[in-house]
Amino acid sequence: MKKLVLAVVFLTVLSCQQEKIAYVDNVKLMNAYQEKTDIENRFKTRSDKFNKKRDSISQAFQIEAQAFQTKAQKLSQQKAQEEYSALQQRSQFIGQQLQQEEQELQMKGQTEMDSLVSKVKKEIKAYGESNGYAYILSGGDGGAVLYGKDAHDVTDDIVKILNDKYAP
Repeated sequence: MKKLVLAVVFLTVLSCQQEKIAYVDNVKLMNAYQEKTDIENRFKTRSDKFNKKRDSISQAFQIEAQAFQTKAQKLSQQKAQEEYSALQQRSQFIGQQLQQEEQELQMKGQTEMDSLVSKVKKEIKAYGESNGYAYILSGGDGGAVLYGKDAHDVTDDIVKILNDKYAP
């Protein structure tokens, strides 16, 4: 009887296949993914362009404010106060416009990065399904894998697939 139970347990263990598990180093993957690099470069270009525009507008406004100070000395107090008030309103308007433009720039960059992360997740899922993995865990900074054998690291495979599919 004992031999029969042992045989059943042994056959059960043999018949159960061990599920395949792998991990992806997210930091390495994202740093090696060309589309991410291109998105960052586009954002930096847009950001630099915006900063130049903001600096140019600020510099022009400072010149205008200095000219007003010189002019204000020759005006009556009431007229100077009116023009100063108009200058302040213009300053606030310009500040609000620049802030809105900067927020739009940041939102566009965040949307592009969110879309990229979604694309990467879909590709990891497709890779896992096509290669018979039950789980692909997240490694790297903030990942769920504290240790994994290099043989289970599929990061390079995923990076290659993503970069091969990416057409700038």
